[in-house]
Amino acid sequence: MAAAERGAVLVTGASTGIGRATALRLDGAGMRVFAGVRREADGEALRRERSGITPLLVDVTDTGSLQRAAAALHAALGDEGLSGLVNNAGISGGAPVEFAPLDEVRRILEVNVVGVVASTQAFLPLLRAGSHPGRVVCIGSIGGRFAVPFLSAYSMSKSAVSAFCDSLRGELRPWGIQVSLVEPGSIKTPIWDKGLNGLDAQLSQWPAEANQLYGDVIPRMRRITEQTAARAIPPDRVAKVVEHALTASRPRTRYVVGADARAQAMIRRLPDRLRDVVVAKMIGTPKKA
Repeated sequence: MAAAERGAVLVTGASTGIGRATALRLDGAGMRVFAGVRREADGEALRRERSGITPLLVDVTDTGSLQRAAAALHAALGDEGLSGLVNNAGISGGAPVEFAPLDEVRRILEVNVVGVVASTQAFLPLLRAGSHPGRVVCIGSIGGRFAVPFLSAYSMSKSAVSAFCDSLRGELRPWGIQVSLVEPGSIKTPIWDKGLNGLDAQLSQWPAEANQLYGDVIPRMRRITEQTAARAIPPDRVAKVVEHALTASRPRTRYVVGADARAQAMIRRLPDRLRDVVVAKMIGTPKKA
């Protein structure tokens, strides 16, 4: 896609982290950026930093919100349509499968999976509208390939996004609409603090049996999470990859971002039983009698 053809891009979940960094980078690259946010205050903060960015209230779990956003984009863009859709909105969370609150599991899947499907459905007509085929970029996670204990719902959701991209890529091929999946490792975003705070809140509500069965491993998981967060790379590293996926003449179907993500992708190629041993050693979980 030549610079003059870059056009308009919508980034969901642009309030913080990868979404915000992506909106700022694409604006700097000369694209017309619509930043999907859930709160007007977040949109105003983005607009103050970059006046060229247009905030748009988008809740990927709310059909009405998506319909209103699509109508607003159509009014703003007309026949120009969208050049790109970046499905970034997502949440995390973790717990032992045995005691994971089902409402929390449903919430993660609703945002991370159904939300991606819903936003793609809502904005796909705008990707077809322009003179050049638009592009879809989904922010997944290496966790979709490399699932670890206590993060099953999150890993399930990101694995589903990977499968979604494979299906969508085949469906949209006749129109020349490219679909790319970005799989980052650890990124410096507020999701780490949210995850740790959420874990602390959950621990206080766990039944006694959960603490008896899994309580000894939680401090180790917390230390690993804190160490991983300390090594995390800036979100602009992911934003740079998203820009490539939107502008390259031949974008990749998958992008693995970060040294830790590449290492996990390699470990995932091991036989399952050997991989399980490696993960157990990483976490420090001995076999119980």
